[in-house]
Amino acid sequence: MTMQYDYHSGRRSSGTLFSVIVSLALGATLLGVFVHRARVGLAGKLASYITGEPMNVISDRAVVDRVQRLNRLETAVYTLDTVVESDESSPVLPDALAGDHLLMIVQGQTIAGIDMSQLKPENVVITEHGGERDIKITLPPSQVFLTTIDNGHSRVYTRETGLFVKADPNLETQTRVKAQGQLQQAALSDGILDVATKNARTTIAAMLQGLGFAHVEVQ
Repeated sequence: MTMQYDYHSGRRSSGTLFSVIVSLALGATLLGVFVHRARVGLAGKLASYITGEPMNVISDRAVVDRVQRLNRLETAVYTLDTVVESDESSPVLPDALAGDHLLMIVQGQTIAGIDMSQLKPENVVITEHGGERDIKITLPPSQVFLTTIDNGHSRVYTRETGLFVKADPNLETQTRVKAQGQLQQAALSDGILDVATKNARTTIAAMLQGLGFAHVEVQ
């Protein structure tokens, strides 16, 4: 028995089957994307009908919870070198005999940000229109979290003591405390709180956009 094969017809059938498989795969992918992105409005209702489950629409309470979990969000760091001077003098004798003079070069940094745990539910407003959801959030005020001295890059530049006294070991500690205050004040004067607020707004806006909101306003 002689068997004949129609190679042309076979290729056509394979091509048709391949096209059907690709179409089904593409359709499934698009459906998955649609269901994943659908949140509200007609799209949300249709997605709920397709899946048999209600779509997960994030509430204002859920937004507050997510933002609060960020806690102390550090968004600005200010680093500075400063020169700090401290003196101890005798009420009776001149400094050449009983004085203690210290000059330090100090490096430190101030860290600022926003304590997101202070966010309140009334600070978050979610609105819906035209099948889209918008959000407006008012952040707590920025604040200084910490000012520290980098001991590895700080040193005593000069130390002068009177003939009748020894160097006071507490004077250097007092000078470092004084330096911390100067560093923090310098950071505040240079606008570290404004920078911290601006950076925090950018961070929170990006997070909220990732949650599917069409328009995000962060104040």
